[in-house]
Amino acid sequence: MIYVKVKTKDVRFSIPVPYALLNIAISVAFSKFIQKHAIKWTKEHFKRKGLNFTFPIIDKSMLKPIVKELRKHKGMVLVDVKATDGTEVRVKL
Repeated sequence: MIYVKVKTKDVRFSIPVPYALLNIAISVAFSKFIQKHAIKWTKEHFKRKGLNFTFPIIDKSMLKPIVKELRKHKGMVLVDVKATDGTEVRVKL
């Protein structure tokens, strides 16, 4: 399980993200249908701004082994950020 903890001056909360939910999110977000429409939706905006950028097609079969490997490293801190205004974000396996 991945734990995302956010701490500000007023609010403090923690969001547990199970690996099963992460696998479902990867399957949906990196499906060919969603990627094809994301390219179509952003193409005109990039054209107006004069940007020459295309989204690479990411195969979800490349990301699933990464999540599988993350399960083996329980307790590892992936992100630990403290802003100058006192906001803290921590992502831990």
